Amino acid sequence: MSERLYLFTRFERFWHWAQAALIFTLLFTGFGIHGVHDLLKFGLAVRVHETAAWLLIGLWIFAIFWHFTTGQWKQYLPTLERIGAVTRYYVHGIFVGAPHPYRVTVAHKHNPLQRLAYLGVKLVINPLIWISGLLYLFWGSLYASMPAFLDLERVARLHTLGAFLMLAFLIMHVYLATAGHTPLAYIKAMITGWEEVHDEAAIKRPPPASGKGSAGR
Repeated sequence: MSERLYLFTRFERFWHWAQAALIFTLLFTGFGIHGVHDLLKFGLAVRVHETAAWLLIGLWIFAIFWHFTTGQWKQYLPTLERIGAVTRYYVHGIFVGAPHPYRVTVAHKHNPLQRLAYLGVKLVINPLIWISGLLYLFWGSLYASMPAFLDLERVARLHTLGAFLMLAFLIMHVYLATAGHTPLAYIKAMITGWEEVHDEAAIKRPPPASGKGSAGR
């Protein structure tokens, strides 16, 4: 038993995939700049990294404007409702085929843990990457007004920390994206906008066979 919901608008899907492409580009070129690989020449890696960074900043600014003008920012408001059940599901239930305790709706697209994770990205990881990257880029003009404890090396380390935090988030995000009723269900929803919301309890916990119902109660 399932219900089709139009969860993700065209802009949400564009924003999601464009952001993903730019972040992967930044991680790839960033690791190249740090010498982790030599698949790009250093100068080219720097140019691509800076270009992708400006595109991502522009996308973030537009996305912030879109979220506030459409009211979609409310999707990320933290809540403790059913957070215990959702936590137990991801710690144990997901590995034993238990039904997901949270049912998605158009008004509430993200479960409590997703809300906290996305809020952390928006309020901690993104600003850390954004601010440290701009400081590093314009350090020659800004260093004279910076506090004594903040030097270019510390700025670079903060930027690298933000990159590794984003990489950790991406790994978990990609993994959980395959944890739907089929491995590609969530990915398909983010491509088409439509998600099939299944009554997992009815699917995974069928009623007892006829004739064996109330006799033992």
